[in-house]
Amino acid sequence: MSLAADARAPLRAALPARGHLDWLESEAIYILREVAGECASPVLFFSGGKDSLVLLRLAEKAFRPGRFPFPLLHIDTGHNFPEVIEFRDRRAAELGERLIVRSVEDSIRRGTVRLRAADESRNAAQSVTLLEAISEFSFDAAIGGARRDEEKARAKERVFSFRDEFGQWDPKNQRPELWDLYNPRVHRGEHVRVFPISNWTELDVWQYIARERLAVPSIYYSHRRQVVRRNGLLVPVTGLTPPRPGENVEEIPVRFRTVGDISCTCPVESTAATAEAIIVETAATRITERGATRMDDQTSEASMERRKKEGYF
Repeated sequence: MSLAADARAPLRAALPARGHLDWLESEAIYILREVAGECASPVLFFSGGKDSLVLLRLAEKAFRPGRFPFPLLHIDTGHNFPEVIEFRDRRAAELGERLIVRSVEDSIRRGTVRLRAADESRNAAQSVTLLEAISEFSFDAAIGGARRDEEKARAKERVFSFRDEFGQWDPKNQRPELWDLYNPRVHRGEHVRVFPISNWTELDVWQYIARERLAVPSIYYSHRRQVVRRNGLLVPVTGLTPPRPGENVEEIPVRFRTVGDISCTCPVESTAATAEAIIVETAATRITERGATRMDDQTSEASMERRKKEGYF
């Protein structure tokens, strides 16, 4: 061993070993800084859900003590769980960051969204409102918390996912990302969707929440709720999702693995009341969070891919 190498040995011994969360965090921070450095008008999606909360913490580590170099944006269906909306507003206020909210209700009033029935899920309709918001503010990069492990169509996304002037996604017309080199440049009217936590899993997200001691909406933890069993799912009993004739209403301990439009989001039976307990459950499950909890995701991969091509998150 050379004298120089020998002198570095005590320093190496003093440095803590980097775990997989450290590497994922570093990659995500690098991506966020690339967006800030290369894009003229980026925005970060923030719904109050666990993945967007992780993005907020990563943005804090990337840019604090300065302000975020982008506003926050939520597309509100008008049918979101009230606990999540309250948490969204409170967290944005705590950070002192600008939160832009655009509503599917407004798109319905404008006539750009037309539903077949008043109680139809508005989840897919968010695409129209999102594209309207991107056009309104001329955003050229939209940062989201999608992960490749969620379902097969999302697994086809690049980290910097190109959208054409109509906001549409063509999985066969995406840019190479060799050696983590990203190309965010777009022409006027085009934009990229950026997914800094693409390589994370649901388990990684909960391990990070536990490590960073992040607060999350209360419905992520076990609580008692009235549900009915329908098509292998636990459907919450609400004004938007009432029980059907012949269905038996039960009140059982549940938690939500993902949060979204009430009309299509289901909890799972669980007694996990802490992040650590959720980590144990998540490590043992073999069903993806969207496959277990989204009524509108009980469809084919081709159907979800079609939605994404039309501008869906």
